[in-house]
Amino acid sequence: MQPYELTMAQALVKLDAGELSSRELTQSCLDRIEKVDSDIHSFITLDGEAALLQADQADQKRKEGDNGKLLGIPLGLKDLLCTRNLRTTCGSNILSNFIPPYDATVVESIKKEGGVILGKLTMDEFAMGSTSETCSFGVPENPWKKGYVAGGSSGGSATSVASGECFVTLGSDTGGSIRQPASLCGVVGLKPTYGRVSRYGLVAYASSLDQIGPFSRDVADSALMMNVISGYDRRDSTSVNREVPDYSQALVEGVKGLKVGVPREYFGEGLDPEVRTIVENGIRILQEQGAEIVEVSLPHTEYCIAVYYLIAPAEASSNLARYDGVAYGYREKEAETLLEMYKESRSVGFGAEVKRRILIGTYALSSGYYDAYYKKASQVRTLILGDFNRAFEQCDVLISPVVPTPAWKKGENVDDPLSLYLSDILTVSANLAGIPGMSVPGGFSSEGLPVGIQLQGPHFREDTLLRVAYNIEKGTGLGGKLASL
Repeated sequence: MQPYELTMAQALVKLDAGELSSRELTQSCLDRIEKVDSDIHSFITLDGEAALLQADQADQKRKEGDNGKLLGIPLGLKDLLCTRNLRTTCGSNILSNFIPPYDATVVESIKKEGGVILGKLTMDEFAMGSTSETCSFGVPENPWKKGYVAGGSSGGSATSVASGECFVTLGSDTGGSIRQPASLCGVVGLKPTYGRVSRYGLVAYASSLDQIGPFSRDVADSALMMNVISGYDRRDSTSVNREVPDYSQALVEGVKGLKVGVPREYFGEGLDPEVRTIVENGIRILQEQGAEIVEVSLPHTEYCIAVYYLIAPAEASSNLARYDGVAYGYREKEAETLLEMYKESRSVGFGAEVKRRILIGTYALSSGYYDAYYKKASQVRTLILGDFNRAFEQCDVLISPVVPTPAWKKGENVDDPLSLYLSDILTVSANLAGIPGMSVPGGFSSEGLPVGIQLQGPHFREDTLLRVAYNIEKGTGLGGKLASL
């Protein structure tokens, strides 16, 4: 077994025992990246020289008795997390040369615990997309089957873990951008409760929906990452000052006494039969381990896509107004007037999908339309939250598919944005309600493509999700499985 094939927890054991150095571990990942990334395209920016320097520092710290939770572990970051002196592009030409002067809070936490940052990972431009095909710097490949999408918007975060390039990564989830690519690439992806993880230093898409979370090869590694990145941050006005449990303590065998809810609206028309079978197998695993299965209803599910694609673009149109060619980012140098410079910088710098969402959002917020669109969407959002609150009076966790189908071919829906929007139908509701959601590998389609199982829980009950996911993982035997490239 090569070092890159270990899980993070296994690697930490070997590092602590002196059986492996961080330099060896990091070099193994860099060698793997050199071998496969020309095909996978996980990275926008690779910083191998700095990573080896960090690895050497980690080895020295370990000799001195440092016990950082990530000490010496190579990992990657979605390219919308600010990294001091390391390029942060958000997958967009408009920020192709942007180098932040500070680290995001989660990056600070990783560095404090001794993590080795390999580089920045491919993503849909400004996190707007479901396949990572809107990235301006290359499109990631599904590591399980060439020619298929990796999912989005955190595509590179998923592919780098699934292909053995990184042990763990961070992504962001605005409407499913952690859970969906995790499902399509056969890895674990966790979107925490809104406010559990600081968003300071996350380049915003939709501020009331965005949340940072981990990708990993097994559930135990996700718990370890949650221990590192969770907690209150006064620099984030939406951060919640609430005690953080030790998530690793949630990984206990058995789910006896838990009630698992099955939302009937998530198993309707359009669900691929193979996806249904895999999720039903997950339900069976939990039932055999002592869980009580109950049917619940989320009656406003049919409105989730419409609500999401009003609220998210509206917030995006506001957040992306800052990219005007003045303070930073791309500037059109041929423009003769200030107004022309604004217009040309944004027209050239932004891609088609970003411009589409800015236009939708600006329209929804415009005078005479705000009440009809954004205000009404916000009211329905409250109804969606009410659905979840009532469901969690009947159960401890919800189980469902993540995506209605396995991964599809690259380019298949690139000219049909509505079809891509509908692929998020089972994930956007968790963001609208602010609850935690998770994808854990459930199995494979007949074409060899991974299919994830989605878990959703009450606010701040990531521990329950991890416990249930851990037991599903034990039942399927898929924990730590890498794509055979």
